[in-house]
Amino acid sequence: MRFVVVTGMSGGGKRTALKMLEDAGYYCVDNLPVSLVDKFIELIMMPNSEINKVALGLDVRADQSFEDATRILESFRKRDYSIEILFMEASDDALIKRYKETRRSHPLSQDGRVEEGVQKERKVLEKIKKTADYVIDTSNLLTRELKEELDRIFVSNEEYNSLMVTVMSFGFKNGIPSDADLVFDVRFLPNPFYIEEMRPKTGNDKEVSDYVMSFQESKDFLEKLLDMLNFLMPNYVKEGKNRLVIAIGCTGGKHRSVTLANEIYDHMKNQGQYGMKLYHRDINNGRS
Repeated sequence: MRFVVVTGMSGGGKRTALKMLEDAGYYCVDNLPVSLVDKFIELIMMPNSEINKVALGLDVRADQSFEDATRILESFRKRDYSIEILFMEASDDALIKRYKETRRSHPLSQDGRVEEGVQKERKVLEKIKKTADYVIDTSNLLTRELKEELDRIFVSNEEYNSLMVTVMSFGFKNGIPSDADLVFDVRFLPNPFYIEEMRPKTGNDKEVSDYVMSFQESKDFLEKLLDMLNFLMPNYVKEGKNRLVIAIGCTGGKHRSVTLANEIYDHMKNQGQYGMKLYHRDINNGRS
């Protein structure tokens, strides 16, 4: 029996995750009253049950104590019940934007202010997030990318370290990304912009990529950066970090930064240890 509890921030993607798990063959139950959670777990975990994959959605609601649900899950885990917790996360900005777009009210926002509801919910969910087996940050995830992550964890059963890594290329002339955790400047590399036939192309084009990576400086930079990331990332995971944005910048974000971001992404994705996302912010703007 594989029993997964899907919880997390309202607007973080719980419903979407449950739907994807249902499509993957999980028996899904959502909006179950907290008072029935323990009975449901006992029934579904009975020997000889025909159901072998279950996903239970748990929400924070104004009329129920989420602490009761947390205590119930803890008690079953102490009794050696195999219960996995998937926590769906997103940044405050992303959650507020989603609520404004849908014009829904937050379940913990009594005066209608979404910001207040989000902060209250974070405090309520703080404990269960710390005990979660998987934390997926959907702030910048496409639906397709979320499905890939869930398939990797709950279908392919691959190792998961609850760290979503975004490798981003950008142009310094358009500003450093505000959400970047690590910023690297590759403006020291030879610039394809000054080669007329490459100017209109990008680092996604083989001709440009081959040119940038033909220099020893590019190869050395990539090797040293990957070595540093291999050291840093397990330590980030150990400290509980669940989102990392690695920003690679050149002048305009079109040639050199795109090439190096692609190389970093390809090397890290092949390791299969972390959730990965590639994003070229300024690829259609200006010189590189």
